Amino acid sequence: MTERVGLFVTCLADTLYPEVGKATVAVLERLGIEVDFPAEQTCCGQMHANSGYPAEAELLARRFVEIFEPYEAVVTPSGSCAAHVREHYPHLLGGDTGDVPMRTWELSQFLTRVAGIVDVGSAFEGTVTYHPTCHSLRLLRVGDAPTRLLDAVAGLELVELPDAEECCGFGGTFAVKNADVSAAMLDEKLAAIEASGADAVCACDSSCLMHIGGGLRRRGSKVRVVHLAEVLAS
Repeated sequence: MTERVGLFVTCLADTLYPEVGKATVAVLERLGIEVDFPAEQTCCGQMHANSGYPAEAELLARRFVEIFEPYEAVVTPSGSCAAHVREHYPHLLGGDTGDVPMRTWELSQFLTRVAGIVDVGSAFEGTVTYHPTCHSLRLLRVGDAPTRLLDAVAGLELVELPDAEECCGFGGTFAVKNADVSAAMLDEKLAAIEASGADAVCACDSSCLMHIGGGLRRRGSKVRVVHLAEVLAS
């Protein structure tokens, strides 16, 4: 098992959801894995690439590769950012990435595939439904890794989410540029979450949980959002 990893915390965890980064460290350290946080890390460049700024995205990709090259594995609590690094860096950098993209893992992937662990010694009371975010589902293909981890959490009851694979409507700038369509997609997702009867909805991406959480609050819903890392750290 990898004994030392570099933590890529992501922009959202750094600026809005630091508890997700802390939870990721807590889970890894509980398993005896040493976690380094290179303070010079910045954005992975996904936002720039998606918004039509390939030159800026390339600069950030090169910086990422340089900073995380020394680590045997890079772990991030974001399926979206991990997918960008793994799938798009080779194109952005013309293959000049070494094997850093292939050593970059979303948390559930790292735990189940690299560390070979499903039960991380967690306990969580209540019912939880899982929303498979688009990048984790379609680009990373994490499969059942997150639900296997959730199933192993003591006290947690995992309930099915109707139409789980439907997008929540966030999509980064999509939610801003196509607000009406995004809101309609979100409404369908919120209805499915509430129909599940779960106390909380869990995902691998803070971005989607931010979008879903805002919608739930506006509806006055009692369902709360929780990142996979936070469940596993509990």
